Amino acid sequence: MPESLTTAETDTAALRQTLGDLVVASHRLTRIAARVTGSTESPATWRTLSVLQSAGPMRLGELATQSRVSQPTMTKIVRNLVESEWVKRIADTDDARAWQIALTPKGAAALQDWRDTLADALVPMFADITEDELAAMTLTVQVIASRADLSVAASAALSGR
Repeated sequence: MPESLTTAETDTAALRQTLGDLVVASHRLTRIAARVTGSTESPATWRTLSVLQSAGPMRLGELATQSRVSQPTMTKIVRNLVESEWVKRIADTDDARAWQIALTPKGAAALQDWRDTLADALVPMFADITEDELAAMTLTVQVIASRADLSVAASAALSGR
């Protein structure tokens, strides 16, 4: 006869299930909003700008890894973003031969506009949300943001930035 699960194991299993469900729901919500807006920009473009906004300037290879694309793909993305003046190349202070990619104010504004457009597209889906549901969503966002900020800080510390 199998041993019964401890409270800690049950809590961990529930957390794993909830986190998995949250990721799936978040991706689904993002795809719905993007489809409704009709934007032709690649999701990798917005992901790249978001990475730069949250983590700061970084080398192309690290940016490719953070954005989950290949280095040749990131080279194309960065080329397009430089042409749009949404990012700029800056000298790497640690290696004069290397460049870092940095978000420009114009890129930050474009990213904020995109996020506003996504939110506007989703508002009708949530027009009937209760105060308690909104409070729960707000708290969820705060919890996730605090953990994500810790993750970014830990990654930066480990990479020596």
